[in-house]
Amino acid sequence: MALMITDECINCDVCEPECPNGAISQGDEIYVIDPNKCTECVGHFDTPQCIEVCPVDCIIKDPNHPETQDQLLEKFKKLTGS
Repeated sequence: MALMITDECINCDVCEPECPNGAISQGDEIYVIDPNKCTECVGHFDTPQCIEVCPVDCIIKDPNHPETQDQLLEKFKKLTGS
């Protein structure tokens, strides 16, 4: 699954630079994650880096974008040209 940021986001700016795919950006009110770019850090790290650094635990799996580990790895390969 891609990840999503809930409305508990405090706009602390720590998640955006941690995303190796550039999937996180500032939205109208809170940060948002582009599900087309989010691989949950599969291919880069063992755990999603945005979740690791979020001080308010507002990043969760997006139920609207279910994906398997294999699908996330394929997305990583397409995004990186690997």
